[in-house]
Amino acid sequence: MELEFTGKTVLITGGARGIGYASATLFAQAGASVALADINGDLARASAARLTEETGARTVGIQADVTSESDVASMVERVRAELASVDVFVSSAAILDDKLFLESQPKDWRRMIDVCMFGPMLCLHALLPHMVERKYGRVVCLASDSARLGQARLSYYAAAKAGVIAFVKSIAQEVGKSGVTLNVVSPGATNTELRQEREAHMRDQMGDEKYQRRVATVLKMYPTGRIGEPADIASAICFLASEQAGWITGQVLSVNGGFAMP
Repeated sequence: MELEFTGKTVLITGGARGIGYASATLFAQAGASVALADINGDLARASAARLTEETGARTVGIQADVTSESDVASMVERVRAELASVDVFVSSAAILDDKLFLESQPKDWRRMIDVCMFGPMLCLHALLPHMVERKYGRVVCLASDSARLGQARLSYYAAAKAGVIAFVKSIAQEVGKSGVTLNVVSPGATNTELRQEREAHMRDQMGDEKYQRRVATVLKMYPTGRIGEPADIASAICFLASEQAGWITGQVLSVNGGFAMP
């Protein structure tokens, strides 16, 4: 099945690297114009230039903090001005933490909820009115299987992502008749730069021998024998954003190598 996005404009938050950039590549290869938004503006612009060089697509890189109402409003206006109205929105911006709940502080929870839950809410509040008016839109938000199952040391990350799932399902009910669909992709462990940074920190804390035992234990939990790659998740995102998925809304698709089968 070949997906086609010619004439579509795609906005991806957290798009400068990882799952966001892998998704951008697939969209661009399928004919879309792509806006990459990231809190790191230099990286967003560099990634947009790289994407144009690799695919020939029209792109723009935008500095945007998804927790800032003014940044989000400016981001949306700039995409419309430089590309076109947004047809597809992918919410991929996230942060990770690695603490037991009792070792964390309220400031940790607030930052996590601001980025991972409040950020998608701000973005959709800015984007949905025009999608509803045009009677077309595709929204895919990233969650996590930790939100569906719980996971030690990721308690408030899991909580924020669980909020995203409930939010998407609720809004899908509100706007379904308008032709706008909203879905969630829920990855298992994925070899992104964000995860690599977290793993490097854990290796430093645990020592190499103990860390390698942990890696072996993690891999045993995946029937496929490996963790995911960004391209694995990107394929699911692009499908849910496609015309072929037009009758799918309010759903959660786990892409996790069999780690969990809820």
